[in-house]
Amino acid sequence: MAVELSITSDPGGLYNGKMTWFVVLSCMMAAMGGVIFGYDIGISGGVTSMEPFLEKFFPKVYRRMKEDTEISNYCKFDSQLLTSFTSSMYVAGLLASFFASSITRKFGRKPSILIGGAAFLAGAALGGSAFNVYMLILGRVLLGVGVGFANQAVPLYLSEMAPPRYRGAINNGFQFSIGIGALSANLINFGTEKIKGGWGWRISLAMAAVPATILAIGAIFLPETPSSLIQLSDDTERAKLMLQRVRGTEDVQAELDDLIKASSISKTVEHPFKNIMKRKYRPQLVMAIAIPFFQQVTGINVIAFYAPILFRTIGLGESASLMSSVVTGIVGTGSTFISMLLVDKLGRRALFICGGVQMFFSQIMVGGIMAAQLGDHGGIGEGYSYVVLILICIYVAGFSWSWGPLGWLVPSEIFPLEIRSAGQSIVVAVSFLFTFIVAQTFLAMLCHFKSGIFFFFGGWVVVMTAFVYYLLPETKNTPIEKMDRVWREIGFWNKFVGEMDEQTKTEAA
Repeated sequence: MAVELSITSDPGGLYNGKMTWFVVLSCMMAAMGGVIFGYDIGISGGVTSMEPFLEKFFPKVYRRMKEDTEISNYCKFDSQLLTSFTSSMYVAGLLASFFASSITRKFGRKPSILIGGAAFLAGAALGGSAFNVYMLILGRVLLGVGVGFANQAVPLYLSEMAPPRYRGAINNGFQFSIGIGALSANLINFGTEKIKGGWGWRISLAMAAVPATILAIGAIFLPETPSSLIQLSDDTERAKLMLQRVRGTEDVQAELDDLIKASSISKTVEHPFKNIMKRKYRPQLVMAIAIPFFQQVTGINVIAFYAPILFRTIGLGESASLMSSVVTGIVGTGSTFISMLLVDKLGRRALFICGGVQMFFSQIMVGGIMAAQLGDHGGIGEGYSYVVLILICIYVAGFSWSWGPLGWLVPSEIFPLEIRSAGQSIVVAVSFLFTFIVAQTFLAMLCHFKSGIFFFFGGWVVVMTAFVYYLLPETKNTPIEKMDRVWREIGFWNKFVGEMDEQTKTEAA
């Protein structure tokens, strides 16, 4: 039996169980999928601000930055080829997530995690040894395949392994891992930028192989989730033994019965992507599209991808820009840890709304300072540069305890088993689609919108905060197989929930 951490039952008295070391260690290994994602986000933003990297692969951008005194501060880095380096990964991830859905459903969560680690490892090797831009972008595509598989499977794995009482904290560990990966990348960039000879960027790109290797090897030893074991076979005894080990108690019959019931329903569904379009799943489908869309239009990837470039735009040097990214990475990681502690106490809605208010005001203030102080030429004063850095840290903190972790947590816990894999694929695909759009267009938007870019994203933060307030029910402490009942809390969804209840009664009869 697994070693217990605490003796705490599910609050509703529905299921017995404890937080066990078996669950903690399994989820820590699976969450390495977040580290590879975060590492890539941090690395791509850092190396694109390194002068040797720009000179080798993007010479037009390098010459414009060094020699063109007429071009606007906001337009120095505007290059479709440069943004293709960053965004190509997300096109590959988008396509890979749909293949990952079939593998996750038919073969389990574990194989998808293994494929994700292996593909990311191959992409890291190719990127670190690249000698032309095409080889560089091909490496990015392989990284995208790895992230597509990992992001599809890992949040599901974490939600299915976690006891309901601690599901929020454990699933937020995915975003915490993304933060750890991004912070590690920022620290490595800061160090490799100082290497004489101009080859430090190769170390930055190749070091992605470290978390990828850990994930690929660790996935071999990961246990499959009880939900997946029941879905893959009729051997309920094996699933029961795994559930007893996961929960740290012999008395798991109530939860096992719900898993078997959910699995029997899921096995009647031959085409989950077609099934999720049914009216009775409309609340889940709306959230599967809206939450990842809103997560991307917070503007966070402006900071994640292009923070060093942004800090150079306002007048900081190459090394200072990379160091500023380290600071924002520390703030983001620390804030996500705070979210892990609070999410199952305060709930998802409270963190969403508080984080939204914090992001809005910090974005408006950054936009105001840049509008007043940064023209097309020259920089802004050193004092204002550090005020902007502080405000961006406040913004990153707001995102990191709200839309960052909750954008992965809430979608992973709201889907019934019969559409869970398809639903998570839609979440990942929408996330990658809009990540690609933001990454591909941001430098051009910065050139044309200038400081208005922050007001643009601030407006979206207002919309998404209102969306959560009026349409998102609270999901904390609700067992994942009982999640359908939370939609009754929101008046707008009652007509859909009512239809679902009628259909359930008909099937039972």
